[in-house]
Amino acid sequence: MGKLDGKVAVITGGTTGMALAGAKLFVDEGAHVFITGRRQDALDEAVKQIGRNVTGVQGDAANLDDLDRLYDTVKREKGSLDVLWASAGGGEPAPLGEITEAHFDTWFGLNARGTLFTVQKALPLFNDGGSILMTGSNASLGAFPGWSVYAGSKAVQQAWARIWLNELKDRRIRVNVLTPWAGRHRQAGRTLRRGHQAAVRVAHPSRPDGPPRRDCCRRPLPRLRRLQLRQRHGTRRRRRHYRHLNRTTHNQGRTAHEQHQHHRHRQHGPHHRRAGGSGRQHRRGHGPGSVQGR
Repeated sequence: MGKLDGKVAVITGGTTGMALAGAKLFVDEGAHVFITGRRQDALDEAVKQIGRNVTGVQGDAANLDDLDRLYDTVKREKGSLDVLWASAGGGEPAPLGEITEAHFDTWFGLNARGTLFTVQKALPLFNDGGSILMTGSNASLGAFPGWSVYAGSKAVQQAWARIWLNELKDRRIRVNVLTPWAGRHRQAGRTLRRGHQAAVRVAHPSRPDGPPRRDCCRRPLPRLRRLQLRQRHGTRRRRRHYRHLNRTTHNQGRTAHEQHQHHRHRQHGPHHRRAGGSGRQHRRGHGPGSVQGR
């Protein structure tokens, strides 16, 4: 019994790449999937690869009439839907100073306008407790020269997801944005082969052929903040790795003798007994009345 038994899913742009792989997984988990694509030959090939529980609907996600036809098909065949993955999208590079109105309208029309109406037109068919996915892009989180229009058209999805999640909370509909690296599919291969590998090297110099080393949503804590958290939870042993920060934050106003005692207590405890003497002993030259060990 799969996790999606009896569920209905719609995936736009589901003929290639990650969306096609997702469609196969949804079917394996028991869902019936509707996929869309602009090219009929690619759509037929994707339906053949998936093999079962799949319906292909030719159409362009930027065309509102095609979206109406898609949801009419879903309503006629299944009546409702549970999962929507707005994955249709694309882009071409154009550096600032060379951006035309046609370039802007094309990619904002597909990635932003098309995604918004893909979601909005699906709402009347959505069952409560469903899930909405949108395919974002790492370009919206990095600094890729020449990709400002594409990055901007994808960045709006992050804001939409937060707002729509709040608007749809009464229906318990989840909203998420998937933010992948440029995968090995037709669109990515075409654009990267045109000499734009330099943009990847500029944005991520340490990983010119792959994703950045860490997820942008899990940035490491600053060292001072890590120190504060460790002090709060009493992890004495680990704090020793940040002695230069401890001096900055704790040693202000202390004499040399007080600083020595402070660091000694942190390392060994306040009642540490030196070899050959009592716990009250001091090192020679530190403080009045120091006593030599016997």
